[in-house]
Amino acid sequence: MTVKLTPYLNMEGNAREAIRFYEQALDAEVLSIITYGDMPEMPNTYTDALNQLVAHAKLRVGEAELMFSDAPIGTSIPKGKQVTICISTNSVETSKRFFEALEQEGQVNMPFEEAPFSPGFGDVTDKFGVTFQIYTEV
Repeated sequence: MTVKLTPYLNMEGNAREAIRFYEQALDAEVLSIITYGDMPEMPNTYTDALNQLVAHAKLRVGEAELMFSDAPIGTSIPKGKQVTICISTNSVETSKRFFEALEQEGQVNMPFEEAPFSPGFGDVTDKFGVTFQIYTEV
């Protein structure tokens, strides 16, 4: 079983700018950038502006990683959600166990379920106000 914790930066439309900044400032390597327009199974009703925003990006900084996404246009990031912690595992069962443990006395932001980008994904804020994205890598 593999478990990895990664800071996830939630941006308000400037993820590309932040990625370029961290790429230069931290000698980061861009591993991937997926826009909302690139996402499979997403509705074609998105505007061109939203299609260009970053849905998910990953940078390598030394031995660590940073992840990014833009909030949809007109959506502000609530206080406490600018930086979340992404827990990645290679097991849906392990991911689900972590999610269920963290949701005790907490708040489910997105239920744990299969997503176009992961066989098991959920977003939960624990009882201490810390938000975690639980992500199963394929």
